[in-house]
Amino acid sequence: MSETMIGLIGLAFLMVMFLSGMELGFSMAMVGFLGFSYVISAKAGLSLLAHDIFDVSTSYGYTVVPVFVFMGMLAFNAGIARQLYLSAYRFLGHVPGGMAMATVGGATAFGSITGSPSATSATFASVAIPEMDRYGYDKRLSSGVVAASGCLGPLIPPSNPLIVYGIITEQSIGKLFTATLIPGLIVSSLFQLIVYAWCRINPSIGPKGERSSWRERLSSI
Repeated sequence: MSETMIGLIGLAFLMVMFLSGMELGFSMAMVGFLGFSYVISAKAGLSLLAHDIFDVSTSYGYTVVPVFVFMGMLAFNAGIARQLYLSAYRFLGHVPGGMAMATVGGATAFGSITGSPSATSATFASVAIPEMDRYGYDKRLSSGVVAASGCLGPLIPPSNPLIVYGIITEQSIGKLFTATLIPGLIVSSLFQLIVYAWCRINPSIGPKGERSSWRERLSSI
């Protein structure tokens, strides 16, 4: 069997595993190991697998990932996320969809602390959704805003995916951070604009909240 045919069979097998719900990393590792073992030898495949796992687990560059996760846990347990959300709400809560817009703003700020999209989504799911439910926000809006805001994590420096990408491609992580900062802020602003427009068209999905004084706004910062 030619190497091209082996590659096509591997891609087809990979797609089947994706559709079965298997994790992306495990699926790719399994297909790569089986394909390499078939083309070269099982011993070479096992050697490559052990070598790659060792290289990744001992790479100095990847030490930032658990440190960012730890920093995110500290931020969550210290209540920083709730304070960021409250500060954003003080400025935006009185406009239609203000709590949802505050969620986007708070998630953007929190993403700049943790660098993790999953941590941002999980944190604001516990912080923002109960508050929006209490004020009668539509579930589609509250859950959708939290899910979408979590995706801002990779665009707001520091970002775990950008660090991993920079290490793999041997690119400057600092330049990657600089290149994604402005697009991340633009996407965040567009999210808020969409929420505002949707709630202006249909005020029932995102009722207005109370207007805060400038004293309250500045003290929340």
